[in-house]
Amino acid sequence: MSPETIADPETDPRATYAVDPALARRLVRRVVAGPRATTVTTYAPFTGSPLAVLPVSTPDDVLVAVDAARAAQRGWAGRPLADRARPFLVLHDLVLDHQGELLDLVQLECGKARAHGFEEVADIAIVSRHYARRASQYLRPRRRQGAFPVLSSTHELRHPKGVVGIIAPWNYPLTLAVTDAVAALIAGNAVVLKPDTQTALTALRALELLTEAGVPEGLVQVVLGEGEVVGAALVDAVDYVCFTGSTATGRTVAAQAGRRLVGASLELGGKNALYVAADADLDRAAEGAVRACFASAGQLCISSERMLLHEDVADAFLARFLPRVEAMRLGTSLDYSVDCGSLVSKRQLDVVTAHVEDARARGARVLAGGRARPDVGPLFYEPTVLDGVTTDMTCYAEETFGPVVSVYRVSSDDEAVARANEGDYGLSASIWTRDVDRGRRIGARIKAGTVNVNEAYAAAWASVGAPMGGMRSSGVGRRHGAEGITRFTEGQNITVQRGIGFGAPFGLDAEQWAGALTVGLKIMKRAGVR
Repeated sequence: MSPETIADPETDPRATYAVDPALARRLVRRVVAGPRATTVTTYAPFTGSPLAVLPVSTPDDVLVAVDAARAAQRGWAGRPLADRARPFLVLHDLVLDHQGELLDLVQLECGKARAHGFEEVADIAIVSRHYARRASQYLRPRRRQGAFPVLSSTHELRHPKGVVGIIAPWNYPLTLAVTDAVAALIAGNAVVLKPDTQTALTALRALELLTEAGVPEGLVQVVLGEGEVVGAALVDAVDYVCFTGSTATGRTVAAQAGRRLVGASLELGGKNALYVAADADLDRAAEGAVRACFASAGQLCISSERMLLHEDVADAFLARFLPRVEAMRLGTSLDYSVDCGSLVSKRQLDVVTAHVEDARARGARVLAGGRARPDVGPLFYEPTVLDGVTTDMTCYAEETFGPVVSVYRVSSDDEAVARANEGDYGLSASIWTRDVDRGRRIGARIKAGTVNVNEAYAAAWASVGAPMGGMRSSGVGRRHGAEGITRFTEGQNITVQRGIGFGAPFGLDAEQWAGALTVGLKIMKRAGVR
């Protein structure tokens, strides 16, 4: 999009979708960038109008940010865990109290409907509360089984990694910039965050709230720029990498981190399946499927792009689902009156358009949607349902990351599982059945990191005491639960040996000592020692 003049509030209605210049100037001062940094202009997906002019960091700026974070981390790690957790109970309330302005920024920068933006606000509150109250359990020193009962006293400690680099995408600009940082900070680390430039203001405002909540200044640093330059420099400088994005980029990040023997957690792409079983509550399933497929205009890693319908109920389900899709309200309102928002960029629009047109040209039928809506906004595309998609079509296996779902009929649960497990991805799945035990059994056979039964995606996502992440090409590592915070730590084993050691005692030679140990090991097994 070519640059345009900032809208005049008295003459141009697009000014409704502008960011307060004073707010933008205040926020960008938090970006680590030199005084003569080059700049980039971002644009509102709703209108194509300019939003903000942002500084671009250099690899040298990344080093400055990491050094500053490292200096701040030393004092932070020395604080008691309870002190480190306390600010995040404050953050819980701050994000809820400031949700109006946060949601405005989310909508302005990435174009999603407000209801889907609220999921991000709620997520930060839930994750902050969880780790603030459970970190002491996840990170406390633990007594472990020693080599010899009584004689070996073993304790496991958890130490922070140091400086964690977080590379966050544009599609969930609030939650993915903050929730991983919450766990990393409570664990005693500092954070250098590289949000996507398109949604940087959202992340920067969240950083202000972190500071207001009591997180020390300097402990979280922000850099901006292209992933190939600034992201690569960050991976080369930090002690742990947390990346959310495409599988292709994730492989590059993992390889780069691996060369330094630095750990990384990666949540990557998906081609997620939704299965409507023969005994499903079809009205409930149809309502849930709308959310599963079209939340955030399909720009959600855990959204459903493949709909598997049991042939006994496929037509009856579609008779309920398609009218709901066609009734979805598209719009640019900064309120809750809209069901589906905009795509974020011309690039995303081009991908969605290409996938649908390729499928149509090769014989797929469009059951709903199937066209761009420039009358609503420059990047809008109708929620689209395709039938008759075959393996030679681009959208069959490639992630569309837009408001497009393909319908497939299956004859059994076994066929549904086989179809769900096709391809290389394994991020999320959704199953609809009246028989909960059946749903759990089906879910356990699907190779996906999270499975929702009788819910689209939010139940597993919001159950932050359990792990969330991808299998196969959908990622490595987990956010949420114990692993979501212990990944930011180094485990340490400290064992104190008393009395007899591991060298041959009492004048025994090596063979005699081996014989004595053999007897001892057999005794420990019979005694039930673990």
